[in-house]
Amino acid sequence: MANSVEPRPHISTDNNANQTHYYVTLAIAVVFGIAGTFFRFLQDSFLFTSISNILLIIGAFIGIRTVFRIMK
Repeated sequence: MANSVEPRPHISTDNNANQTHYYVTLAIAVVFGIAGTFFRFLQDSFLFTSISNILLIIGAFIGIRTVFRIMK
């Protein structure tokens, strides 16, 4: 019996998700989100509420952008 299966050539894949800068960026986004949550509970004032909302928006934006860059 002859072997009818031909060997396939090696395919090199670019493992984009394992790059270090993605994890560093996601860690920074998490720090922004935690800081925003912390500022929300400091004091009930317009200043702290505004700072917390801005930090939460920045953290969410950076995190979502990084995740979509990983999936790309």
